[in-house]
Amino acid sequence: MADDKGAEIRAKQKEFLFPCVSNYYQEPLVLQKGKGTALWDTAGRQYLDFFGGILTVSVGHCNEKVNARVKQQIDTLGHVSTLYPTEPIVRLAERLAKLMPGSLKKVFFTNSGTEADETAIMLARLATGTQEVIALRHSYSGRSMLATTMTAHGPWRVWGDQVVGIKHGLAPYCYRCPLKLSYPSCDVACAHDLKELIQTTTTGRVACLIAEPIMGVGGFITPPKEYFQIAVKHVRDHGGLFIADEVQTGFGRTGGKWWGIQQYGVDPDIMTMAKGIANGMPMGVTVARAEVADKWTPMTISTFGGNPISCAAALGTIDVIESEKLVDNAAAMGKVFWNGLAALQQKYPCIGDHRGMGLMQALELVKDPKTKEPDKETVARVFEETRKRGLLVGKGGLYGNVLRLSPALTITKAEIETALEALDESFAAATK
Repeated sequence: MADDKGAEIRAKQKEFLFPCVSNYYQEPLVLQKGKGTALWDTAGRQYLDFFGGILTVSVGHCNEKVNARVKQQIDTLGHVSTLYPTEPIVRLAERLAKLMPGSLKKVFFTNSGTEADETAIMLARLATGTQEVIALRHSYSGRSMLATTMTAHGPWRVWGDQVVGIKHGLAPYCYRCPLKLSYPSCDVACAHDLKELIQTTTTGRVACLIAEPIMGVGGFITPPKEYFQIAVKHVRDHGGLFIADEVQTGFGRTGGKWWGIQQYGVDPDIMTMAKGIANGMPMGVTVARAEVADKWTPMTISTFGGNPISCAAALGTIDVIESEKLVDNAAAMGKVFWNGLAALQQKYPCIGDHRGMGLMQALELVKDPKTKEPDKETVARVFEETRKRGLLVGKGGLYGNVLRLSPALTITKAEIETALEALDESFAAATK
């Protein structure tokens, strides 16, 4: 069946958008409609979405309850900026404060994860009176100058270091340990190395450590359970704050808990979030302990931050997550998914590692399980095969060899079984 509309859109994309706006698949897939966990392209073909707009569509495409809140708000009040308090912005701030771990309470709204991370770094520097920031290798923080400097992924860096004062610690990447050690006999040496990093490459005082509980673009790198307790202690011992970047891990994604950092038993001083908070509407949030937030006394503004419409979407999304017990569903369905992916790992030697939590799981593909040589070619073939079978997945990792799998929190056991069957068939076809 000819897809003239899809061809036209692809041509206009190539003509009018920046070439850096890359697309998945050999022939980019033009999506037109979505509902729940399903998407349709311009040819009318249906797909099961297992990437969710990069972990953004947390409660399903075009969720009726969320959309109803948006429709009501758009006819009531659309925009006034943060120069005026509104009911939606204060209601959402209060709601978030009640969901926060530890004593996080005060909120600043922006439009994206990039802006949320920028805000967090500025706040940490103001609060501590020092400039030096620690991020982690294989991390991703966004697309601004500061965010790309903090991002430790060569392909995502534009001109190298564009902002001074950023240091990069070792990633807790057990499958590819930079120290060539094995967990748990390593004593989580990557976390302890932060002490020497601070003592040798900084003034001895740092503003903060910013880290994702599970490293999203890095390929869902999942730290050992002790990692953050050790790492955060070293940072706090040297005057720094801990920023938990929950842009991808937040809102129940890791299963059983609202926030990924809660899986590690550490309370952050500042937390950032975006993506899944508003089910696709633009919103970024920075939340901090009151005594930290109150250090920001210079004037600032966020023209679209806390937009009433995005706030309505976020309030609706939180309502759905709570009323439908989706944090628990992520844990239960995550176990089903884990067992299915583990079986695939046993079946296909090219799957070198299987990691993640809840509905945030990854398969790292290698050419040889012993050498662990990255295999992005097989990833590319699996991508095309899953597309043929109506399954959409994501990818990532420094070497482009990791399949990222992250369906909506509303996913069912039957849908997971359908996805596992499609993955099985796709691996079989891609590796024959």
